[in-house]
Amino acid sequence: MTRADDALETFKSRFNCSQSVLSAFCDELGFDRQTALKISAGFGGGIGRSGETCGAVTGAIMAIGLKKGMSSPDPLKANEITYALSAEFLKRFRGSHGSTFCHDLLGCDISNNEVLLEARKKGLFQTVCPRLVQDAVRIVESMLQ
Repeated sequence: MTRADDALETFKSRFNCSQSVLSAFCDELGFDRQTALKISAGFGGGIGRSGETCGAVTGAIMAIGLKKGMSSPDPLKANEITYALSAEFLKRFRGSHGSTFCHDLLGCDISNNEVLLEARKKGLFQTVCPRLVQDAVRIVESMLQ
């Protein structure tokens, strides 16, 4: 099973986009799946269901940071690498999907409960989000190889 397939299966198991993307990398990043799922839990729905930055994007940026990020105050170069990789991820994701914002990607504002219910009825979370989750994982994989 590919990492993108693993992320899709996690998403289908009712975890959010951010959880699905980050947990797909936990083995490589040296932490357990349960920790990945908990750390990323609040980032779904565009961060706390606000419709802002897509959960697939936040999960991917967390994976990049965990792989390349600065872990001591001395090596500032690590931050520059992390920022550059994050910017490249955003460019690629935006290039494929036109935006990094959940409300743009879904075409509606899920921070409004009535709109959220309508999005569920339309099946947006089953038709739009799986592709975003898999694409985010594939982009990160290609960048970290």
